[in-house]
Amino acid sequence: MKIVVLDGYTENPGDLSWSGLEALGELTVYDRTPPELVRERIGDAEAVYTNKVPLPGEVIEDCSALRFIGVLATGYNVVDVAAARERGIPVCNVPTYGTAAVGQYAIAMLLEICHHVAHHSEAVHAGRWQQGPDWCFWDYPLIELDGKTMGIIGFGRIGRATGKIAKAMGMRVLAYDAFPCDEGRALGEYVPLDVLLADSDVIALHCPLFPKTRGIINRESIAKMKDGVILLNNSRGPLIVEEDLAAALNSGKVYAAGLDVVSDEPIRADNPLLSAKNCLITPHISWAPRESRRRLMDVAVENLRAFLAGRPVNVVNKE
Repeated sequence: MKIVVLDGYTENPGDLSWSGLEALGELTVYDRTPPELVRERIGDAEAVYTNKVPLPGEVIEDCSALRFIGVLATGYNVVDVAAARERGIPVCNVPTYGTAAVGQYAIAMLLEICHHVAHHSEAVHAGRWQQGPDWCFWDYPLIELDGKTMGIIGFGRIGRATGKIAKAMGMRVLAYDAFPCDEGRALGEYVPLDVLLADSDVIALHCPLFPKTRGIINRESIAKMKDGVILLNNSRGPLIVEEDLAAALNSGKVYAAGLDVVSDEPIRADNPLLSAKNCLITPHISWAPRESRRRLMDVAVENLRAFLAGRPVNVVNKE
């Protein structure tokens, strides 16, 4: 079996091994693949893996040897799953690999907003502490989280991981999710979205990107929030109408935002959030600890192994 990985660099920049896939067939790994080379690089391969390289219906139709599509991620919107289904090709994702890491990262962004640790360290290294008249100094308001309310939109595995840490820090946890569960009830209180928006000091987005959640943070929903709210998003960039968030940051309605995702990645130079006040932006790295990527690799290999054994798993385009 010929196996092609179209964009393997972010999953494995050199600190992991592709040996699991090499054991299953003739493997070719490309660091990156531009759209115009996708057909050529898939060629007569029977299995293809993608992380962020789009596989539209016409590519799936043209690559006649394809029998398996693996996604090196949880989200699979880069694949035309309906076109794959029509050809009888399973699309298999990696549903759980970075739960702890992404939850941890959401809290890391929150703590940076609350304490500006990096800024104050840089100020000390620049000599300001040794030259200052007082035994301490701070350049921003410092925020204590104990007793404040975190609202989490999307209370699945990752949302609950974030909620668990928030609760351990003494925060009240509110959750909005279409599918309440007992584990979630043990961590927080399920409430309607409008209640969450109105009552939360911090709002974290952990919902998937669907038509009904696209732009869920917009001018209207922001108006329902507390003045001075903190917003966190390390889920999907298009959950936020970026022009509306930028305006809210610049006006002070939203005190600060911590974002690990944006609508168009890599970020465009004209993204309005780049010039917005109090906006922390990192380059989509919540998922990327080596431990998480190793789990992703293991599941991706197992997906193909299960397919070859006639028992496909993690199929996202079943009838």
